[in-house]
Amino acid sequence: MSKEVLKSLIDMIDDNDIETIFRVLIRFVPEADALPDEIKAIEAANRSIAAEGTISHEEIDWN
Repeated sequence: MSKEVLKSLIDMIDDNDIETIFRVLIRFVPEADALPDEIKAIEAANRSIAAEGTISHEEIDWN
């Protein structure tokens, strides 16, 4: 089966089932390793959260 055949099958799926098909297909997409700058950003965010904590929804002015 070619990718084109698969694409045409996906086009035939009812819109109500798109989310389900997405959840199945996404499991077959390989995850990429994080890049060095992404790792640094994650580490910085983790340090910030550890040092400052987070704020609750009640503390946010949603207006």
